[in-house]
Amino acid sequence: MGKFILSAFADEIDENLKTQMDVLEQHGIKHIEMRGVNGKQLVDYSLEEVKDIKRQLDERGFKLSAVGSPIGKVKITDGFGPHFELFKHTLEIAKIMECQYIRMFSFFIPEGEEPAKYRDEVINRWKEFIKAAEGKGVTLLHENEKGIYGDTPENCHDLLSTLNSDCVKGIFDFANFVQCDVKNYPDGFELLKDYIAYVHIKDAVYSDHHVVPAGEGDGKVKEILEELYDNGYKGFLSLEPHLSNFNGFAYLEHDSPGFHLPEGGARSFAIAVQALKKLLKQIEK
Repeated sequence: MGKFILSAFADEIDENLKTQMDVLEQHGIKHIEMRGVNGKQLVDYSLEEVKDIKRQLDERGFKLSAVGSPIGKVKITDGFGPHFELFKHTLEIAKIMECQYIRMFSFFIPEGEEPAKYRDEVINRWKEFIKAAEGKGVTLLHENEKGIYGDTPENCHDLLSTLNSDCVKGIFDFANFVQCDVKNYPDGFELLKDYIAYVHIKDAVYSDHHVVPAGEGDGKVKEILEELYDNGYKGFLSLEPHLSNFNGFAYLEHDSPGFHLPEGGARSFAIAVQALKKLLKQIEK
């Protein structure tokens, strides 16, 4: 049997770190996939500033599940040098944060062009990432994101199998695949299951690609989590709700920590947590 550990993109709750931790504690979550904090991306802070953020986390008993970096979330046609320097800075941040995972991407492909045209450049850049990361105790996590080279299961598999590195694994993001109009289950999951080391929890619908709470869309969240659990997956489920425009607040249960909050990030997050915990109750029997 598997073991799921909950984490979250806490900047969707609020930009303030204290508020982020306050809300997460109410939901019993003690891990953060840190992307934005106190109005800036984590990777834009100096190493001394990162040490101070780490001190604040330690005081409250929080840890990072991953550094939610933007590495690889630039155009493949952009120059690589400055971006590679940011990656090396991100490696140092992960070390300070005592964090094994760095979330990354495989570069935006020019609109209207075939991803295959840029495959070799994507692979070569990722090989440079791997070379710089080797021996540093980190795992580089590739997230499937719309518009990048790895936005389909096939291209994700191509990237991960070609790199064939112990320090590169895959993130499975349900909503992102739905928004690319590909089939999550069984097709995408079967192709990628041997590479999945981390999971992003958000769901979406095919009709207009809008994001919904987990299990309420077309992402087959329950089916895939059941398979992961039965196959012994032990790792993070990181909530990335993207529910800022969601109108289903009436579904929030009275015992939810977010029930009495006004509409906003903390209340939207409460809906996302409630939906996921309902699914996990059915799975973790």
